[in-house]
Amino acid sequence: MICSVIVFVKNPILGKVKTRVAASVGNEKAVEVYVELLKHTKNVMKEWVSEAVGSTQKLVCVYYGDFINHDDLWNEPFFEKKLQCQSSDLGDRMKAAFATELKTADRIVIVGSDCLAIRPEHLSKAFAALETHEVVIGPADDGGYYLLGMKNLHRNLFENKSWSQPTLLQETIADLVQTSPHNPDSARYYLLETLSDIDTWEDYVAAKNQ
Repeated sequence: MICSVIVFVKNPILGKVKTRVAASVGNEKAVEVYVELLKHTKNVMKEWVSEAVGSTQKLVCVYYGDFINHDDLWNEPFFEKKLQCQSSDLGDRMKAAFATELKTADRIVIVGSDCLAIRPEHLSKAFAALETHEVVIGPADDGGYYLLGMKNLHRNLFENKSWSQPTLLQETIADLVQTSPHNPDSARYYLLETLSDIDTWEDYVAAKNQ
């Protein structure tokens, strides 16, 4: 079995990342925060890959939102670098990445690079949940999610969504229920524990104080 994690990232460029953090503390500090988030995400991926699980093959595909940097912290051999499709819609980019990875992998999980609370065990639990569920979701406490996983492409989960809005998780679950009316809710989706994404300076301070 092949389990693949898609990581959506941006290059840490001044004025291009964590703009809501920058609104409070400036662009240089925002880049520092984002680099810390990238390093944390990378370390989580390394630890997850290193944990052997039977004959399961583990892959990590780093999808850049702007351009592929061939000389950055994702240079280790078990990170595959790819470019997100060039759409302004996050759902389109996520859907395209899932469609690509599902050509070779049996189970796919996507994460961003905004969560200091995510750990390797969240990935392990997500893939385990896909044994008995269609979709796994890691809810964020702002009403969105920090993780989404599936073993078949559910296109509707990426379409007509309120990205970065507090209704995203609710809309996603509603679509799952609507498209699988004959399955019990427990088989359609599995919810991991709720974690906090880092979108603002206040989010970052709260996460560091936990």
